[in-house]
Amino acid sequence: MTVRIVTDSTADLPPELAADLGISVVPLHIHFAEETCEDGVTITKDEFYRRLTTEPGLPKTSAPSAGTFTDVYETLGAETDEILSIHISSKLSATHSSALLGRDGVKADCRIAIVDSYSASIGLGLLALRAAHLAREGASLDAIVRDIESAIPRTQYFGVIDTLEYLHKGGRIGMATAFLGSLLHVKPILGLRNGLAHPIERIRGNRQKAFDRLCEMVPSYGAISSLAIAHTTAEEEMELLATRLSQFFPPDRILKTRCGATLGTYLGPNTLCVALIQA
Repeated sequence: MTVRIVTDSTADLPPELAADLGISVVPLHIHFAEETCEDGVTITKDEFYRRLTTEPGLPKTSAPSAGTFTDVYETLGAETDEILSIHISSKLSATHSSALLGRDGVKADCRIAIVDSYSASIGLGLLALRAAHLAREGASLDAIVRDIESAIPRTQYFGVIDTLEYLHKGGRIGMATAFLGSLLHVKPILGLRNGLAHPIERIRGNRQKAFDRLCEMVPSYGAISSLAIAHTTAEEEMELLATRLSQFFPPDRILKTRCGATLGTYLGPNTLCVALIQA
């Protein structure tokens, strides 16, 4: 039987692409005061970013319950005997822990491997897509896990953050870094290191310089097997970035998407992200 792939909504995969590859996407929760929404299910991206920038206070996010994962695994267990479930960095979210607990509740006779991507957004998305393509080619669960675990250290995720305000308010970055960004009027390029947000560079000057630096960083990683770009509310810039990067990577293989509500809560508006897997 074909291995089935599960990920979560922080992978920021276009829904039609996930559906085409048979990837099950478990939504995280977004909380506006007393209202709870399911990321990508009960709130659209347009509606989320409108509310993010107009409503007082920052929404909160939470992981899916263990029971939700149990239900997903039980449903897939009726169709296959092997499942790979790959999720946002365990250092950023409790989603990975929920998946582990959810697996414990599964009664179906099915092997389930839970993998911590140590990444987020399109970094996680590229890994989930890689796993799905291997599954479609008939690879076994063990072979897919080995491949993904090998690819994780070669997966890079970074981007230009317009303001550190949202990361700071959400508790995902320290006060000192947030203060430095606002005081010196820099455009920070942040990435993930060992599964945690990490400053890569502080670009002095305007946003164009930070944009140009993103374009320079991609070829510096050498040969690339996968490339993705995403935005929160900067679609035109994303398209321009795709055009610039097409000189380094086939344009028809560049995944373009939009960050969903979970990551958008912390990245804020006008964020532009890149993810790649080194060959």
